[in-house]
Amino acid sequence: MSLSQIKPIIWRSPKGEVIACVEKNKVMSENLEEIRQICQDALDDAVLMGVDSKQVRQALAGLIAELVDSYSPQD
Repeated sequence: MSLSQIKPIIWRSPKGEVIACVEKNKVMSENLEEIRQICQDALDDAVLMGVDSKQVRQALAGLIAELVDSYSPQD
């Protein structure tokens, strides 16, 4: 399933304002679709190699949880 088949996400700024720029929303959608495809490929590879799909999903979720916002001011 591609992101085009999923209900569109309404992106918001840190202050809660809707991101209305068409190009910004297009970039976000394209980025998510690329990430989805890479994750799907990794999951498929893992399953073909005999790895538990639940463990792969947990590993991918862990990677996402550890991402750092490179552009926010650091304390």
